[in-house]
Amino acid sequence: MAIRLGMHADNWRERSGSFMDAVESAVKHDLKYLEAGVIHGQYFVNALGYDPSLSLQDNPMQIKRLLDEKGLKLSMLDGSFPMMGPQGSFYGVQYACQTIRFANELGCPKIDSIDSGNAPDLPKDEIFRITVMNYTEILKWAEDYKIIVCIEPHGVYTGDGEFMLKLLGHFESEYLRVNFDTGNSFIQGHDPLEYLKLLEKYVVSSHIKDVDAGLAAAVRGEETGIACSQVYIGEGVNADNIRACLNYLKSKNWDGDISIECSGSDENIAKSVEWIKGVLAE
Repeated sequence: MAIRLGMHADNWRERSGSFMDAVESAVKHDLKYLEAGVIHGQYFVNALGYDPSLSLQDNPMQIKRLLDEKGLKLSMLDGSFPMMGPQGSFYGVQYACQTIRFANELGCPKIDSIDSGNAPDLPKDEIFRITVMNYTEILKWAEDYKIIVCIEPHGVYTGDGEFMLKLLGHFESEYLRVNFDTGNSFIQGHDPLEYLKLLEKYVVSSHIKDVDAGLAAAVRGEETGIACSQVYIGEGVNADNIRACLNYLKSKNWDGDISIECSGSDENIAKSVEWIKGVLAE
């Protein structure tokens, strides 16, 4: 059993960085695992090198050679179109299915999925029915390709513990699991450790996000998720919760991946890696 430390290439999105920026930072800070977002098609900002996502039209063998040369492995691909509603049926299912195919070609074991902070104007029971339909189609691909599909707390329904347990329990599939997020659960108003314990049976990976004091004061309990931490991991008001979550996972001999999500300055990454490694070594 092991906790594998990596980081998300999305840390460089707000800094207009590229996937190569994330790769070089991972190498510099002695990380062996990397997570990356994917886009379904082409985006000129990405093509110009100002966005760290991979395109599902990219040559996966070329990407895999690069990662092998750098001593890196992909822990998860982030194909997170909101799945809880009609647009998830129209856009999200094909996006997730193509992300599964791409993950398989890259030797990546998991993909991520989410919902939105903006709930569709439909009854909760109807949202649940649509969500089950969406994941039913996605899991056909997941089972064929042997790729785990994670659901990340990042929205109205994924922040609802009752909804999440009902959804996961409906399938009880080894290919439908949870990517726990320390920052999103905190912003939603949860005690992150308690929400982790609620979903523990299904958790196979975790995004590690801290939260600066100003943001917490402004939006906690009002928003359902944040992109990344503006402060390094361990500097914000969520640090004690992150420590508690990591210590709990260690006590359970948990086997999974954790990804640093903070703004990708060299100082932020260096201090985040140092802090998390310190907690893991305690």
